[in-house]
Amino acid sequence: MTVDGKKIAFVVAKEGIEQAELVEPWQAVKDAGGTPVLVSAEAGEVQAFNHLDKGDTFPVDVTLADASVADFDAVMLPGGVANGDEVRTQPEAVALLSSFAEAGKPIGVICHGGWVLIEADIVKGRMLTSWPSLQTDYRNAGADWVDREVVVDEGAFTLVSSRKPDDLPAFNKAFLEALGGGPSID
Repeated sequence: MTVDGKKIAFVVAKEGIEQAELVEPWQAVKDAGGTPVLVSAEAGEVQAFNHLDKGDTFPVDVTLADASVADFDAVMLPGGVANGDEVRTQPEAVALLSSFAEAGKPIGVICHGGWVLIEADIVKGRMLTSWPSLQTDYRNAGADWVDREVVVDEGAFTLVSSRKPDDLPAFNKAFLEALGGGPSID
């Protein structure tokens, strides 16, 4: 699959990002010819985790204050409990996600990353999946939560969701397809 020329915002908190859920989709976008961009509230580095253990740090490319939906073709929200919980408390992140939805641009979300979608009030009537502990939050926000490795909901904007790191191969394939990635040309 190729998504040549597409620029994807990866929106994360300062710490608590589930490393696999950042690194694997990031690499899938790069391998398909896209440009992943790390977006966070502050300049500097963010701290990823491998579940509860500290993982690697990653440099922030653009702050939320400088990020504009016009600069990106899609947005990706990695999980991690602390990451998802922190991002939803950031008004600039909530506004940015609302802008992606209003612009009809694809949104990818894994695990706990979707809390910001609930905060932005953009899941009502949408089908999606997540880590099971979020199902009540999604249902209370009007979403149709299902337990599947990946769900693609084609509504006003394409919403690609997944549950956990084990589901990343299916998520990456569906997300790249949502970005307009066709078959690879070898």
